[in-house]
Amino acid sequence: MFEPIPLNLPQYAFRLKEVDNTRYIFDAIRKKFLVLTPEEWVRQHFVQFLIQEKKYPRTLIKLEGGLKLNSLQKRSDILLFNSSGEKIILVECKAPSVKITQATFDQVARYNIIHRVKHLVVTNGLSHFCAEIDFEKDSYKFLEGLPGYRLDI
Repeated sequence: MFEPIPLNLPQYAFRLKEVDNTRYIFDAIRKKFLVLTPEEWVRQHFVQFLIQEKKYPRTLIKLEGGLKLNSLQKRSDILLFNSSGEKIILVECKAPSVKITQATFDQVARYNIIHRVKHLVVTNGLSHFCAEIDFEKDSYKFLEGLPGYRLDI
């Protein structure tokens, strides 16, 4: 059973429960309990960070949305929309034990072939990387942090 560890994010009060030696965490977006895995621990923290610190409305957050990439069915961890319903930020969550490498960032960049969002985020709960994509120049630059919610993005 996964023992939650402190992350490099603010601490939040989560609803946890244990059934038959399996720990669950309540997902406030999907409104149900999910098996608590290391990656889910990171995802739930990052969702709360987006809502509480960056002020993204929970109604504009989609979790584990499906996408098709080169005929393969994939899943994006967190997708954020603006108030017009346009995709704006794609977040890939990894377990804290997974080192964030170029390959990790390449994975979310491949997902962005489908989503075409302006900001990509990769996090393992300990390290967080945010990049801004310039589609015209086919390039990206890393940012100091994730932009907060604004009605005009």
